[in-house]
Amino acid sequence: MKYLKLFILFLLTLPASAQTVIKQDAGIKQMVEEVSSKNIEATIRKLVSFKSRHTLSDTTSKTTGSGAARNWIKAEMEKYASASGGRMTVQFDTFTQPKGVRIDKPVKLKNVLAILKGTDPTDTRVYLVSGHYDSRINDVMDANGVEPGANDDASGTALSMELARVMAKKSFPATIIFMTVVGEEQGLYGSTNVAKRAKAEGWNVDAMLNNDIVGNTHGMETDLKDNRSVRVFSDGVPTDATDKQVAALKALGGENDSPSRELARYTKEIGERYVDQLDVKLIYRRDRYLRGGDHLPFLEQGFTAVRFTEMNEDFNRQHQNIRTENGVDYGDLPDFVDFNYVQKVSRLNLSVLANLASAPAEPQKVGIITSDLTNKTKLTWEAPATGKKPAGYYVLMRETTSPYWERKFYVTDTTTTLAYSKDNYFFAVQSVDADGHESLPVFPKPIR
Repeated sequence: MKYLKLFILFLLTLPASAQTVIKQDAGIKQMVEEVSSKNIEATIRKLVSFKSRHTLSDTTSKTTGSGAARNWIKAEMEKYASASGGRMTVQFDTFTQPKGVRIDKPVKLKNVLAILKGTDPTDTRVYLVSGHYDSRINDVMDANGVEPGANDDASGTALSMELARVMAKKSFPATIIFMTVVGEEQGLYGSTNVAKRAKAEGWNVDAMLNNDIVGNTHGMETDLKDNRSVRVFSDGVPTDATDKQVAALKALGGENDSPSRELARYTKEIGERYVDQLDVKLIYRRDRYLRGGDHLPFLEQGFTAVRFTEMNEDFNRQHQNIRTENGVDYGDLPDFVDFNYVQKVSRLNLSVLANLASAPAEPQKVGIITSDLTNKTKLTWEAPATGKKPAGYYVLMRETTSPYWERKFYVTDTTTTLAYSKDNYFFAVQSVDADGHESLPVFPKPIR
């Protein structure tokens, strides 16, 4: 056992690519494998069967419209919650959206939240995973057309629901909320309500994972087929940063180390550790050109959030009336969704959520000593303020030109000095427990 521990500690100093198989948690791996493409397909087809899930569509019918869809989602989530031993509760997050852009009259809207309460009363962290259940076609104000929305975004909704099904049976120190939100196509209204509620109620949101358009593997225009790559979008400079904070980031060269970018790096390392044939592509943008998603309201409220999206989008499917023109099929129909690919992205999300919700919280007051001219680097920090005590910490290091953390140094103290110059490398610190669950990395602030 002594030599095994020494060998593991040696491996932890190697680049991340050399560590991907040595720290898997057997319980998390079992959950990952339980994610079912058949369940995902059944959920997507059921959502499509409601004909329209447009935000302004009918809410009184039991078989069509957004009302029927949200009631069905809530009922399914409640079935999953029955296996949680009372830890999971399901609720409508109800609000009235006033008349405005893409809303022609005040309307009562409902998100569905399945809340898996953490088991550690001292751990206040909250993790969110989301997809939007509303859909649209060419005319964004057409509430009565056939609007299947199989990929955009029944895929993300099915992902969130499938994770709730699998994870409800397990327990985690921190709280996980599985969301399906409304109003995305009309203006991110559902996610905005949750983000503002989280801010007003003081939720300790540690990370938000938004999944939108995660079911297509064939780029029609370019004829590219890719069933192993998924994009994760993250902002570099925090969306809510003040001018003073932006100036500090520029002075440090920290424009590439926002909390959301650390989350993106984390999703790549953990996702590829647990999911076979997966390549997580870090996209250093908040979102795609001319478009946005449900992670943006959380960024605006100062929370850490990223967006997952397929690698090559098929624009003949998105926001299109169902039709055939010049031999080309249009419309977001379930037969064009790759359900095995949605399964893979779902497994990525689950591995990240399970590791984060099991790990200790991030170290606090992480700093890098800059008072002396030296070719060494001294870092200091404090233990997490809430939750369980870490077994130790990883000090991460990378070249300033590298997109990924390249080395990990394991320490048990809350200070360390490395024989590498702070002028030549970037550093961060993350907490780790005895089972290898790692918190998000924290980029240090200078201490003089």
